[in-house]
Amino acid sequence: MACPNTPPSARSDALRGAVAADLRLSRRVGFVIACGMKHSVPSRRRFLTDSAGASLSLSFLSQVPAVSFAAAKSAGKDVVALRAEIEPLVRFLEDTPRERLTEQLAARIRSGEVSYREVLGALLLAGVRNVEPRPAVGFKFHAVLVVHSAHLASLSGPDSDRWLPILWAVDDFKKSQARDVKEGNWTMAPVVEKKVPAPTAARRAFIEAMDRWDEAAADAATVGLYRSAGAQEIFDLFVPYAARDLRSIGHKAIYLANAWRTLQVMGWQHAEPVLRSLTYALLNHTSDPNPADNDLDIDRPWRRNEGLADELRADWQTGKVDSGATAALMAGFRKDSEDAASDAVLSQLNDGIAPQSVIDALFVGSAELMLRQPAIPALHAVTTTNAMHYLYQNCSDEAVRRRLLLQSASFLPRFREFMLSRGKVAEVRLDTLEAEAGEKSPASAAAVLAGGDRIARARKVLAFTDDSDPDRARELIGEVRRHIFLKGTDAHHYKFSSAVLEDFYQVSPDWRARLLACSTQYLPSGRDNPLVERVRQALTA
Repeated sequence: MACPNTPPSARSDALRGAVAADLRLSRRVGFVIACGMKHSVPSRRRFLTDSAGASLSLSFLSQVPAVSFAAAKSAGKDVVALRAEIEPLVRFLEDTPRERLTEQLAARIRSGEVSYREVLGALLLAGVRNVEPRPAVGFKFHAVLVVHSAHLASLSGPDSDRWLPILWAVDDFKKSQARDVKEGNWTMAPVVEKKVPAPTAARRAFIEAMDRWDEAAADAATVGLYRSAGAQEIFDLFVPYAARDLRSIGHKAIYLANAWRTLQVMGWQHAEPVLRSLTYALLNHTSDPNPADNDLDIDRPWRRNEGLADELRADWQTGKVDSGATAALMAGFRKDSEDAASDAVLSQLNDGIAPQSVIDALFVGSAELMLRQPAIPALHAVTTTNAMHYLYQNCSDEAVRRRLLLQSASFLPRFREFMLSRGKVAEVRLDTLEAEAGEKSPASAAAVLAGGDRIARARKVLAFTDDSDPDRARELIGEVRRHIFLKGTDAHHYKFSSAVLEDFYQVSPDWRARLLACSTQYLPSGRDNPLVERVRQALTA
């Protein structure tokens, strides 16, 4: 790919041209979301009147030394440059030492110099420019993957703590940046303009390069595609390549879903380097030979599911929501092969079962894996299923949407096999798990999270959650988020909690309490993360 190692000090002139950006106002955070007005550039001095900054009633700090625009664009020619309005803030995140960044960024937030939206966008761009999604799309690259999860946590958190997840993610980026330096100091290179295909040829060039797993050609085609096609068309083209294999334990689908959602906040005008990073990530085939020239086991389900998708009834998106069908699919996920799992989904849909019952089985079936072994493979089953559902919801290509349902089912048995390779997998069923006895029922959400093994905690959730009182579920969700805010130390804490708590609202009401029972399966323990107090002091000093 045209993204070789280059010195971190090198920065080139800003990208040419401007692409349409959209704006709409978010009541929750008070920042501007990309939506429909051309060439809009947000003011760097805009203050977040409805954001966490305002909710904390912060006073102004004296100005800290800023990175000047001239300094920000005075770098060399060997590194991709960003748009002029965001480059200085990205440089500030890149160049400020980790031990000083929290306080200096908080000073800018307090003074109104930077907004939530600008910090979020700069954080994603700093990650894609400085952290290589290799040798796998994970490890240090979680600094990029976690950005949208942190944003979801911020949206759903209390006003007083809304900046905590984002500033935690900024600190996590600095850790990954340092690791990337040790592992070779990769930085995204500028576009090789002479290789960018013409607008009329970009779509075909992208498809051919991705099918050949050709990194250099795909990089150039991605740039041509961005400069000539609309966002929905580009998303539809990326979806099959994010879902076609389970290399990197699901992070390809996770990256596409999370990056796309973050771009909707920060603005499509910043998409070009993000898309280039995505392309590079999706073409990772680890130590395997080129999949285009080999029939590899990990690539077979996607090809097989293409044929199965053609067998779905024409009105497959209609049907009956049936908890019994969901339970039957879950039973298959516990023992069936990849092929049998997708066959079962096909059979249920063709028998008149609604896609919602399949979606329920995918969400609750992946959550059950966490109850059986609350470790990395099961966690990624949850976050990958969440990402695949996002792709399913937002892809406009009906044929691809069919394949996505079948592919998601194929993934769960492979995740189960990943778990078996790591040790004991408990024989516990989420659909038949009983609530804790009434006399032991916890009185508060905090009591649910206090002590007990993972099975006991799940039973407490079932006892505490009352279908007739939705406030109980909301209280527990809030307590889980607060726990993550205070004690979270790892990207997976944010990725898992944001995914499973979002999924709660995607499943049928009959399954919500059981899904919520698994939200407590990967919680940090021990003392509060010291960064929390550091952030609070920096924002309120």
